[in-house]
Amino acid sequence: MMAVENKVIWITGASSGIGEALARELAADGARLVLSARRQSELERVRSSLANSSQHLLLPLDITDTAAVSAAINTIQQQIGGLDWLINNAGISQRALISDTTIDTERKLFEVDYFAQVNLTRQALPLLLADGGGKTVFVSSVAGLVGTQYRGSYSAAKAALHLWANSLRAELFEQGLTVATIFPGFVKTNVSLNALTGDGSAFGTMDDAQANAMSAEQFAEKAVKALLNGKSYIVIGGLKERLGALVSRLSPELLYKMVRKSKVR
Repeated sequence: MMAVENKVIWITGASSGIGEALARELAADGARLVLSARRQSELERVRSSLANSSQHLLLPLDITDTAAVSAAINTIQQQIGGLDWLINNAGISQRALISDTTIDTERKLFEVDYFAQVNLTRQALPLLLADGGGKTVFVSSVAGLVGTQYRGSYSAAKAALHLWANSLRAELFEQGLTVATIFPGFVKTNVSLNALTGDGSAFGTMDDAQANAMSAEQFAEKAVKALLNGKSYIVIGGLKERLGALVSRLSPELLYKMVRKSKVR
């Protein structure tokens, strides 16, 4: 197992949910964190709850703002000097049928869940590669492997992110960059509350599947363990999600039948 003690790890979407739980898990293991999200007050709350709280850097950030991303990377370089890991966790989900989703909503989902992620990663590569190679982690989704109802654009963006990550891994392997993609199933967070409906407004409701899912803390423990063991394809979820991910690789035709019968919104 590799260790994260004293490694500089940048987590986006760190103000709640999976990002907050990952921050807590990695800080407990001795990492020095850079925490980004749009809400500074929530970032401050998260930092105050972490081990060695004074050593962690807060960088409030809208990842869709290219200039702000460049400024954030310059700040990391100036204040810390390097970057070992980047965890692309920021994102937004969807709860709308394809026929009800406007093109503007589709573009917003792709902007946040794909374009902003790859732009940030590309800009961070010089820092990640400076000392012989770092680690980039993408938080995708089981939805990006199976494609389910009410998540058409979200599934497509997460699938695109997964394949871009595969290409990044192949291109920069010899330069020492390692790339991992995590595919969460249902995790008990506020993701469905903030999910976009067809017109781009917030869904505002907690899904039953989210409410009854594993906690973000359980997810983070499993994710960090897998990352430290060098895993690059990491599916974390309940039996149904893990089965769907497996069937997607073994029998797509069977998967399509399973998805059609699914009642999960």
